[in-house]
Amino acid sequence: MTKHFFLSPDRQLLPRWQEAFPEAVAVAAVPVGHIHDDSSILWVSTRVPGWREQLVQQRGDAGIRSVVISGTPDQAEGLQALEAGARGYCHAFATPAMLREVAVVVLHGGLWVGPELMARAIRATNAGGAATDLSSEQALACLTEREREVALAVARGLTNKEVAAALAITERTVKAHLSAIFEKLAVRDRMQLALKMSSHAGALAP
Repeated sequence: MTKHFFLSPDRQLLPRWQEAFPEAVAVAAVPVGHIHDDSSILWVSTRVPGWREQLVQQRGDAGIRSVVISGTPDQAEGLQALEAGARGYCHAFATPAMLREVAVVVLHGGLWVGPELMARAIRATNAGGAATDLSSEQALACLTEREREVALAVARGLTNKEVAAALAITERTVKAHLSAIFEKLAVRDRMQLALKMSSHAGALAP
């Protein structure tokens, strides 16, 4: 059973956190002795003093997967969280459904970041003079036409909701296509997919 620990200064769980994970526990310090397994997630509030340092200190513990949650998320803070070892960065007031989605991605070894951070990572990769990924040509070839459209839209940094609106399909259908795309391209998350497809992202540019 997955264990969810929320590191917050007042040891209080927001109602939406509890709704997302009924068995979640609020803690005031990293419960190192209790989360050394692959089914645990430590959700770290940026309200905790020295949250970055705490993340760095526990980064070597392979069993601890951390997600930083912020009341006012921004790109700079998100990058700091990822650099400190977090596997995800999201809004502290995200919906319970979104929090559960973050958990699924992180527990499967993926990385969860918002579309802005994803777009920034793509720009940084391209700005660094990265050569065109020739394997992405093969990646496109193995996808169906609709999967290709979804993959390219994600490469532009669109959310599932935005992809659904752009392609006139449901968010559920977008998720189904993404699952198939991840399997075909052997990627674990949206970030890896976006980086693989970034050399073709302009194909769907307005």
